[in-house]
Amino acid sequence: MAHGGSSTLERIVPLDYRDDGYFLIVMILICGALLGFFSVAFGAYCEHNLRESVSDEHFRSLMTAIRYNQINAVIISVIGIVVGMNGRFADIRTFKWSGYVFILGTLLFSFSIYLSVALELPGLFYLTPFGGVTIMVAWLVLASSGLAALKSK
Repeated sequence: MAHGGSSTLERIVPLDYRDDGYFLIVMILICGALLGFFSVAFGAYCEHNLRESVSDEHFRSLMTAIRYNQINAVIISVIGIVVGMNGRFADIRTFKWSGYVFILGTLLFSFSIYLSVALELPGLFYLTPFGGVTIMVAWLVLASSGLAALKSK
């Protein structure tokens, strides 16, 4: 940098880790995870804040965009994991934890809705936001595993 300081990226990832393409491969995972986080966060925002202020057509369009965003986030994350990690992620604790947190978040979010509707127990809906937040945390934990992979190379 011209002013002699280091950029945020240089502080997180030393230059020598960005030279062989490994950086770009891990960035695929990080981008996929952050896109997943955004899809859950924006989905919740749309459902709870925008639904009443936009037309049904616009709301359906937003939900379609979020659904595609979620599918693509998963695919991007899988590509980042499969293409370049060569088993390195098996040793990264945050990667393992992201799986556990995804499972917990999915159970809290989706199954609170399923069971609430199927069993006519509206009180279970109170678990749904905790599941959404847990899923967002899981995406961030997954992104941090990409950063950990860069640092451990």
